[in-house]
Parts: sequence; structure tokens; C-alpha cells
Amino acid sequence: MIQIKNISFSYTGNEVLKSISFNVQSGECVGILGNNGAGKSTLITCLNKIRTPKTGEIYINNQDVLKMGRLETARRISYVAQKNELSQMTVFDCVLLGRKPYIKWSVSQEDIDICDSMIEQVGLTKFKLRYINELSGGELQKVMLARAFVQQPQLLLLDEPTSNLDPKNQYEMLALVRRMTQERNISALIVIHDLNLALRYCDKFVFIKEGVVHRYGDASIITGETIFDVYGIKAVVTEANGKKIAVIG
Repeated sequence: MIQIKNISFSYTGNEVLKSISFNVQSGECVGILGNNGAGKSTLITCLNKIRTPKTGEIYINNQDVLKMGRLETARRISYVAQKNELSQMTVFDCVLLGRKPYIKWSVSQEDIDICDSMIEQVGLTKFKLRYINELSGGELQKVMLARAFVQQPQLLLLDEPTSNLDPKNQYEMLALVRRMTQERNISALIVIHDLNLALRYCDKFVFIKEGVVHRYGDASIITGETIFDVYGIKAVVTEANGKKIAVIG
């Protein structure tokens, strides 16, 4: 279980996060929602120690993340950023970078097998030796996700993983995340803007407004009132084909 307790963060005197607290169970996907500038991406980077929280505690299975060394943190937490730098690197080599926390003197056969298996699972075997700067946006996101999963993390952090993807790739990406987190019992936090994608693929939801947790819970908290409170827009929450959807306007 992931426990996030009273995380606060300030930037140039401005308090961006204010006592953020919630829990994530193993195997759960939790959507982080809110307006631009609410503090969603800042929260993610505090959890993986890119930024240092001003106050608060983060526990993974009762172990204090903020007291872990860099290597141990990398074995527990993987992160897929919103934007990824392209380079003249093959798909296999890019995915292999995710094994760095485990590689000692040289790459082992186990490392190679884990990467090959993950590349196959994300459907990129035929692109294994292709350079990543030759891939489409959807293919590149699958590579980055594969790299995150070969770290064998307990916590997966995704910052807007569907941005700049077409609808087909959005659904494929989140379906893959959902399947892999359940199969591997990984907790996932997903910064996401699309309410309906979140409703389809997330178990719980954290709405952040002005740096604080405005609402936290399962799909029952996503109501027209919540959407108006957080985004300032009118919406009706209904069902279609047995799934809850939000209709804006």
C-alpha cells in the first residue's frame, strides 16, 4: 500500500501543495485530476523525489520513501514524464535503461529476457531494433511504459500519458496500464485531464484544487457538483453502455 501523508511543497515562496494526504492500494489505478496549475505534476515529482517536499511523509509498504537511497527508490518507483527526449537509441536499448537499478558489472541474460518479454507484451517486438526517434507518438509512449515496467516497481507514476495521442492510442495506452498494474499488483498514479478516460480506467480519483485535495474516492465522487467546483463548468454525469460518463455543457 502507498501512504501519502501531509505533503506540502513551496516554490519561490508560493505554496503549491498544502497537506496532501491519501492512500493507494496495491493493484489500484488512481487518477489525479484538476485544472492546470493545481499542483498535479508537482505532486508526482515530490513522490519520486525529483522535488523535495517541504513537509510530509511517503510510505511504500510501510517503508519511508524519503529516507531511501537513490538506488532503492529507483527499484520501488518508476516514472513516465509528460514529455520524453528523443535520441538515436533503439527501442531495446531504451527499455534496457529501465533495468539500470539492477545491473551490476554487466547486463545479464535475465535483464535481456525481461526486456524482450516486456517489449513483446506492449506489442513492439517488430520495432525492437528501430530508433525511438523514428516512432509515432503512441509507439514511443509504449516504449516509455515498457521501460517503466522493467524496473519492476511497486509504484508507477504517469504524468499525462495520453497527451498528444489520438483516441485509439489513448485507449490502448490506458488499457495496457490497467492490465499490467493488475497483473503485477502495482499501484499507479495517473495525472490525467480527460474525465471519461479516467472513469473508464481508474479505480479511484483525487481532485486537486488550489493545492489541496478537494475530493478523494471512487467513481461516486464524480458528480456534476464536483466537476463544477473543480473546473467551473457545468456537466451531467450519466451512464452509457453500462459505463459512467461525464457530459460537459
